[in-house]
Amino acid sequence: MRKITYLLILILTISACKSTKNTKSNSRKSTKTTTITKSSNNHRNSTDNSTIENIITTAEKYNGVRYKYGGTTKKGIDCSGLITTAYSSENISLPRTTGDLATTGNWVDVKEVQKGDLLFFATKKNSRSINHVGLVTEARSGYVEFIHSTTSKGVITSRLSEKYWYFAFVQARRIL
Repeated sequence: MRKITYLLILILTISACKSTKNTKSNSRKSTKTTTITKSSNNHRNSTDNSTIENIITTAEKYNGVRYKYGGTTKKGIDCSGLITTAYSSENISLPRTTGDLATTGNWVDVKEVQKGDLLFFATKKNSRSINHVGLVTEARSGYVEFIHSTTSKGVITSRLSEKYWYFAFVQARRIL
């Protein structure tokens, strides 16, 4: 029994955020999302910038909080829980799972990411299936920093240039 417990703990610390649950539904999903109309350029207005700063500030309040699958509180939070909680602080409702978040908003080239964009990763070995998400907190030419919840260290800030995250990166999406 003790060996099984150690094995489970080891697997949990090695694996990444697995917030995506496979559920089948015959009905259409009706997630209420605040829609903000944008012009064709990539510039945000001051209202968007203020909202994004508030979202990032909310996410950063969870720095150091331990990982908990399905969690959305300071007692424990997972990667998609961090994103949905941060956005809900500005009354923006997002899908709860990483898989659903990966189809929300607009695709963005990694070279054009901005604060508030979401970064998606495939952290399972030999798989390109998205299972992890982070929120961009800083972005400038050649430098992207994001906050996310990891199974091993809880909520932390990382750089996309770190080898692990660079190779696990799949896509970026813009909500606002």
